[in-house]
Amino acid sequence: MTTVLSDRNRTREVCYDEPSCRLLERYVDPYGCGGLDRNAAGKAHQSSGNTTMARRRGASQAVSGDVEVVLYTDGACSGNPGPGGWAFILEHQSSGRTLEDSGAEWQTTNNRMELQAVIQGLSRMTRPSRIHVVTDSSYVQQGATDWIYKWKARGWKRKTASGKKPVKNQDLWEQLDRIRNRHEVSFERVRGHAGHEMNERCDQLAVEAYQRLKESRP
Repeated sequence: MTTVLSDRNRTREVCYDEPSCRLLERYVDPYGCGGLDRNAAGKAHQSSGNTTMARRRGASQAVSGDVEVVLYTDGACSGNPGPGGWAFILEHQSSGRTLEDSGAEWQTTNNRMELQAVIQGLSRMTRPSRIHVVTDSSYVQQGATDWIYKWKARGWKRKTASGKKPVKNQDLWEQLDRIRNRHEVSFERVRGHAGHEMNERCDQLAVEAYQRLKESRP
């Protein structure tokens, strides 16, 4: 995983060495590197280009000692459906380093942005890892830990009073299912807008992402 950061008159390339997951830093020619590979993030959204990595004090939550990375996520929508944004923060537990990014889509829903945030964060992992996902979405938390197994057993159908219906957002649920199977992933739900530092930061990034998208339209 590689990204490029602006550092005054220089550009700092930050990446993880996959075999040991050690954080590597080196200064590189800002015009000689391609930066973050946006193609890997998919073509369905507009990325904000706001990827940053930095050390934070007291960033870690009380999570299991065998967790390597904590993934904080959030989604936001202006209208439902309407323009929406997703955001994530990856926190490497042993180094305390964090990586954050966000993006937006024109016509979407809040649930799709919540899912997209998790998908985008997990997609940045370059090797199988033990990851703890922190979300304020009960839709994501319950869907990923309970409902998805029932949906798959029914051929991606959900039970309703009028019979079986197609699962909403099936495309994203299938994508999430494929990506998380590369890792050991646990999920935790926290209350939104309740002072959780990393959740509030993700919300801020997601809102800023769709606001920039709206401002970009003439």
